[in-house]
Amino acid sequence: MISFDDKLQPLLGKKTADALETGLGLTTVGDLLRHYPRRYDERGKLTDIRSLEIDEHVTVQAEVRKCTKRQMKARRGHMTEAVITDGTSELHLVFFGKVAFVAEQELLPGTRALFAGKVGRYRQNLQLVHPAFEILTPESDGSSFLQAFLPVYPASQHINTWNIANCVNQLLEIWDGVPEDPLPLAFREEHGLTGLEEALRSIHRPESWAQITVAQQRLKWDEALAVQLALAQRRKASTARPAPSCARRSGGILDAFDARLPFKLTNGQVEVGEQIASDISSVVPMNRLLQGEVGSGKTMVALRAMLQAVDAGRQSAMLAPTEVLAAQHARSLQEMLGDLAQAGQLGGAEDATRVTLLTGSMNTAQRRQALLDIVTGEAGIVVGTHAIIQEKVEFHSLGLVVVDEQHRFGVEQRAALSARGAVENPHVLVMTATPIPRTVAMTVYGDLEVSALRELPGGRSPIKTSVVPVREKPTWLDRAFARVREEVAAGHQAYFVCPRIGDEEPAKSDDEDKRPALSVIDVATMLAQGPLRGLRIEILHGRMPPDEKDAVMRAFAANQVQVLVATTVIEVGVNVPNATVMAIMDADRFGVSQLHQLRGRVGRGSAPGLCLLVTEMPEMTATMERLRAVESTLDGFELAQLDLELRREGDILGAAQSGRRSALKMLSLLRDEDIIAEARVAAQQVVDADPDLEKHPGLAGMVGTLLTEERADFLEKA
Repeated sequence: MISFDDKLQPLLGKKTADALETGLGLTTVGDLLRHYPRRYDERGKLTDIRSLEIDEHVTVQAEVRKCTKRQMKARRGHMTEAVITDGTSELHLVFFGKVAFVAEQELLPGTRALFAGKVGRYRQNLQLVHPAFEILTPESDGSSFLQAFLPVYPASQHINTWNIANCVNQLLEIWDGVPEDPLPLAFREEHGLTGLEEALRSIHRPESWAQITVAQQRLKWDEALAVQLALAQRRKASTARPAPSCARRSGGILDAFDARLPFKLTNGQVEVGEQIASDISSVVPMNRLLQGEVGSGKTMVALRAMLQAVDAGRQSAMLAPTEVLAAQHARSLQEMLGDLAQAGQLGGAEDATRVTLLTGSMNTAQRRQALLDIVTGEAGIVVGTHAIIQEKVEFHSLGLVVVDEQHRFGVEQRAALSARGAVENPHVLVMTATPIPRTVAMTVYGDLEVSALRELPGGRSPIKTSVVPVREKPTWLDRAFARVREEVAAGHQAYFVCPRIGDEEPAKSDDEDKRPALSVIDVATMLAQGPLRGLRIEILHGRMPPDEKDAVMRAFAANQVQVLVATTVIEVGVNVPNATVMAIMDADRFGVSQLHQLRGRVGRGSAPGLCLLVTEMPEMTATMERLRAVESTLDGFELAQLDLELRREGDILGAAQSGRRSALKMLSLLRDEDIIAEARVAAQQVVDADPDLEKHPGLAGMVGTLLTEERADFLEKA
């Protein structure tokens, strides 16, 4: 009997099994049967070539228009060039070596075939170099090509979609099916779901679009329910130990701080602040996500919560992803508190506390003093990087943990910090300036309650965003440099952000026309020797020594540096109100949310901000549409939804960050909000009645199969 756990090698042969494992990480029968088609091509219906993206590995069904052989100029031998079409657009193919001869013989005009390869660009033409191809005829060896629907699988350079289809067909011929469906019959009937075996057979060998829809619905439910069961168990576990009650105290440091505020809190800050105040007053551990626009005042909300914990005799810890941001937060908190952060110092207020910074790069004396302040409780607020999580750091009485930019941390890191209490779990507040669509909040952050700040505080200046299309309008770049000079002449400052540092090997591209990404070092040199000659220019990147990074940021904050050329190390938390220009070089190499984050570094003072998206991408491409979208709106929530539409699901779920495959193949965070919401309710009901799933072995097995410990990294957002 063949089961999900059986290895592929004895069934498919060593060569094929090795290709499936090396290219796609598929090693068992279950892995391959749950490697679903990414789409279906109907026999005879050609692929829309205009929809292809540069650098994407594609499978195209198209018709050969012409095929010719010619002598190569740069080296000996011949090459074969072909042009394929979908009837309206064309895609160029290039073959070398022995395959060139085969291509010339088989790719006759009028022939229809599947072509697989990586999309590049050569002399303005879309191109596949040395693509694999399979002629589509009724006599094709692969039985999958005799079907009306041709399944197109996620493939790799090691194995093509038609080879995968043939492997799946071989398995389905000998597979004995599922001994017992993990979803109980009553559950399937309640939600109108087909059986697992039928769904798996239909998804690979469909006879109609309706059959595909029914199969997808069942397989999406498997994944949604597995995720939500795991999250419901996580929420249950998070309340197993009590939290310290941090009830608000009248006449304490929080009241003193509020009385000094020179501005009125926004309605959103007040509302969310009351939610958090109520949460941390309870002995049930708070696990709350605070999302908000860039500059919406999340740090103010967090500080007031930390002060409430201090009033209750507890400490607060604030975890930042980088030393630059940790140091920035420590300075900002001290400036906001003034003498309320000077406990034990001359001039310190009566109810003062102390803000202590702890990072891995501190010298021995600094670290020893910081650790002493933490363990004795002198430090009411501790700010640092992951160094705070280390076992050697002992808190006197930790009540609240604030995690800034949650997507930079894994759930394991957050859990390690929240478990620092001896018998209690501290309350946890995680923050992100990347607005999160509802479906992502229900999955990626599904173990947290979610609050949002949508209103910006008064006094924020408007930000104008402009795309600078260098290829089509080269003079605009000169004008961009001139605008930077104008802003500096007016006493302001500017950022230039580049995709890479410049002391590393640039990533190679298959596209001959595509140059390496611009670097901090090269751009800083170019600016200093050319358009911005005479201005005070410095660089900043993640591989600089911490003391150098801190010195550069201090100099920039003090306007001793006029132009800062940096990587995305300045993406979050950096607050220099005098900086008014953000020029993002090779903006097409950044994601939508990242561009929005970077843009938020300007317009933080009284002067208007300007964000320049410099790109060589041509108009009428999907990438340029993305940049135009960022140009057209400052609404981060709208851009977050766009980002979700543009990004691959696996990336959203963290697989790209973890280096592992996402266990979720069918569920779409963009299209399946209703399924996710229903599964969340159903999972909570099951876990409330059966926390360890002892009475539901099928569901427990499904969670284990689809969400093993190694794959649970989807819980940390990419």
